[in-house]
Amino acid sequence: MNRALNGDKNVNTFEADLDESDLRLLDALQANGRSTFAELGVLVGLRPPAVHERVKRLEARGYIRGYAARIDARKLGLELVAFVSAYTTADVNYESFHAAVARLPEVAEIHSVAGEESFVLKVLTRSTAHLDDFLSRLKVVPGIGRTKTTVVLSTPFERAGIALGELASGAP
Repeated sequence: MNRALNGDKNVNTFEADLDESDLRLLDALQANGRSTFAELGVLVGLRPPAVHERVKRLEARGYIRGYAARIDARKLGLELVAFVSAYTTADVNYESFHAAVARLPEVAEIHSVAGEESFVLKVLTRSTAHLDDFLSRLKVVPGIGRTKTTVVLSTPFERAGIALGELASGAP
């Protein structure tokens, strides 16, 4: 099963030893990272010691980067989600820029993108006033030329992980 994602043979290539059971384990762990090896074994048709060995191998090979709880931002008062396009200046120091932006607690994600802007940031704030304050702090980060903000009205769909079933079937 030596397939590449996005058609690029040099990036994100499945290892030859990643089989259907491994993909099913990864899918089950995405759904519930607190599953026991016995519970996972029932889902994938393996005994708990075999599941334990496979999970440890997947961790060691970097397929599993860690385990975390998915927290509801709204329950914490972070009601407003926005995507901020950051247009950088020609003299930007990207390492310093990344570090400065990552220190802003409202930033949930930083994506380097192709296009006119250099980065798209996913930002979580309590209100429009909080977003305005955030933008004021962002705009003084060295390397920021300008920003463009898109406020999210609703999120009708959000995938909590990777659609591994599609990858296993070879769908484009």
